[in-house]
Amino acid sequence: MSRIRILPEAVANKIAAGEVVERPASVVKELLENAIDAGAKTIRVEVEVGGKRMIRVIDDGHGMTHDDALLAFERHATSKLRSADDLLSIATLGFRGEALPTIAAVSRLLLETREEAEAEGTRVEFAGGKLVNVKSAGLPVGTTISVADIFYCVPARRKFLKADTTELGHIASLVTHYALANPGKQFILTTPTQEIINCPPAEKLADRVYQLFGRQALEELVEILAVSAPFRAAITEPELEPQDEKSSLTVSGFTSRPDIQRMNRNGIYIFVNRRLVRDRLILHAIHEAYRNILPPAVFPATLLFLEMPYDEVDVNVHPAKIEVRFRRSQLVHDFARDAIRQALMGARPIASFAAAAAATPQTGGSGNGTFSGGITPAAVESRVPRAIIPPVEEVGVGSDGGFDPTGATLGPVEQRIPFTSGTAFGAAVAPAQTSSGNWAANLAAPSADAPASLPRTEHIADLKPLGQVSASFIVAVNGEGLWIVDQHVAHERVLFEQHLEARRAGRVESQRMLMPLVIELSPRQIVTFEKITEELFANGFEVEPMGPKSVAIQAVPAGVGAPDAEKLLTEILDGIERENAAISMETLQAKIAASTACHAAIKVNTPLEQSKMEWLLDALAKTDCPMSCPHGRPVVLRYSMKEIEKAFHRI
Repeated sequence: MSRIRILPEAVANKIAAGEVVERPASVVKELLENAIDAGAKTIRVEVEVGGKRMIRVIDDGHGMTHDDALLAFERHATSKLRSADDLLSIATLGFRGEALPTIAAVSRLLLETREEAEAEGTRVEFAGGKLVNVKSAGLPVGTTISVADIFYCVPARRKFLKADTTELGHIASLVTHYALANPGKQFILTTPTQEIINCPPAEKLADRVYQLFGRQALEELVEILAVSAPFRAAITEPELEPQDEKSSLTVSGFTSRPDIQRMNRNGIYIFVNRRLVRDRLILHAIHEAYRNILPPAVFPATLLFLEMPYDEVDVNVHPAKIEVRFRRSQLVHDFARDAIRQALMGARPIASFAAAAAATPQTGGSGNGTFSGGITPAAVESRVPRAIIPPVEEVGVGSDGGFDPTGATLGPVEQRIPFTSGTAFGAAVAPAQTSSGNWAANLAAPSADAPASLPRTEHIADLKPLGQVSASFIVAVNGEGLWIVDQHVAHERVLFEQHLEARRAGRVESQRMLMPLVIELSPRQIVTFEKITEELFANGFEVEPMGPKSVAIQAVPAGVGAPDAEKLLTEILDGIERENAAISMETLQAKIAASTACHAAIKVNTPLEQSKMEWLLDALAKTDCPMSCPHGRPVVLRYSMKEIEKAFHRI
C-alpha cells in the first residue's frame, strides 16, 4: 500500500489557512489589503468579541461581478497577476489569491458585493469552506465581507486565541498602521459599544499622525524625507533607459528625538511601497542611524516608509506577505540609515528638564498615549477605554505569535554591510526641498498645556557660563532659559567628532609613552587584536606583540593619559568581541573614536576656568550632534523661561 497520498481539499485548505490566518487580526489584514487594492476611499471595520464572534469589513471600492464573486473563492484566484513575469513587479498589497478561500475554510463567511456597472449585487455565503448559498441582492457599490465564528470548525486552533481585549488590541493596532500608510483614505474601527478609530482623509502623513496621536506626539518626532538620485542610475548605465522620479528611492516618515527612548522595538514600523513588513535589514539601518546617539540597549520610535520601483523588491517570500527582499540591499540599507541620520542632525533638538524627567525608557504601551509609546491602541487611548488596551509585550511575535512586523529579534544582517566612502552619513542623501521645522505648521494651535517649543542646538552658541555645580556640571544662561551641561560628556562629544574627522583625513595624532606598557590579553582578545591591528594604528595606537599572550603599548591617541592606556585598549577589544568582530569599517572607527574620546575627555569633579567653559560650549555648538554623547547619554538640559515662570506661578 502506498505511503504517500494526496490530501483532501478540505484538509489542504485548513493547512493553508493556518499559514495565513493566525488570529482575527490576520483576517482584518487580508480584508483591509483587498479593500485598499480595490480603490476604496472609506474602509469600515466592525468587530464583536475581539473578532472571535464577528469581523465585518465594508468598503466603497469597485466591487465584483456575480461571476467574479464566485471565482474569488477558488484557490489561487486573483485579479492582480496574469503571468509569472508579474511576480517580478508586484504593485498591489494582495496577489496570492489565497485570502478568501482560506478565511472561508475556518469560518462562516458572507460576501456582499456589487460592481458599478451591474444593476444588482451578489450575496455569497460559505460555512467551513463549503458553499451554502448564492443569490442576487440590492446592494451599494463596493464590497462587504462578514466573517463570523472564526475557527469554529477547528476547535484546536480556537483555544489558542487570546483574551477578547488582546485580540481587539491587535486589530486596533493593525487598522492604525494601515491608516498611517494611507492618509488619503478614511478608516473607521468600531465595536458594538464604541468607536475606536475614525480618521477622515488627510492631506499629509503629519496630519494623519496628528489625528491618531495628537500634537504631543508630533513634538516628539523628527520628520524624515529624502529622495535618492534615479534609482536605476546606480544599477544600470544611465543611457540604457530614460530616468524618471518613479525610479528613485524615497525614504520618508518620522522618528523620535534622542531623548525619547524605549526598551524594545515595538515602536518601530516599516512600510515598503505602503506594505507593512518586518525586515531585519531596515531594522539594522535604523539601529546604525542612532549609533553614538542612543545608548546600546534602548530603541527609538520610528515610522518609516520606503518607496521604490516595484521590480526592486520581492514581496513573494512569506505566506502572510510580511517579509520582503531587496535586489539592492546594501543601497537600501545605507540610504535609509543616512536619511534617518541626516534628519536627526538637521533637527538636533535639546531635551528640556521636563522631557528628560519623563524620558525614562518605556517598557509598555499604556503610557501617555504618544507616538513614543509605539503605534499601538494605547496611542489612541483617548478613544479607547484602558480595559481593551493590551500590553505591548502581548502584541509582539515573540510572545504569542501574533502579527507584529517588528517582533523578530535583530540579529546580524544576511549580507555584511561594508564601509564605503560614498555612503558616509548624509553623503548620498538628497533631501526634498522642505523644512523639517515647518511640516506641522498648518496644524491646529497647541492647547494651553502643550509643551513649550523645543530648544534647538543653535541656542547653545550664545550661552554664557555662570559657573559649575560640584565641579562637574556647567550652569549657563541665554534668552531661552537656564541650561545645565555635563562637562564630561560634552567634551566627549567634541573629541569624538574631532577624532572621526581626523581619522577620515588620515591625521590622527598620537603621543608616545615614556615606557612601553606591556599587558596580557585573553585568547579572544588576541584574535580580535590581530584583526584590527591596522585600524588601531590608523587611530593613533602603536601596539607591538610581545610573545604569544602579551602586547606592548608604545603610543596612544593624543589626550589619553598613560593610566588609561591599558583600560582603553582592552575596552576596544572587548567591545569588538561582543559584536563578534562582524562590523563595518565605519562602525569600527566610531567605536574606537567613542572609547578614545571617553578616556581623553575632561573628568567630573574637575574645576574649570571661565575661558575653558566658554571654549567647551563654543566647541559643543559646532558639533553635528550636541544633544548626546557617543554612548547616548544627554549632554545638555534646558529649563525654559516658560517652565521657570510656571514654577514661580507667574503664568
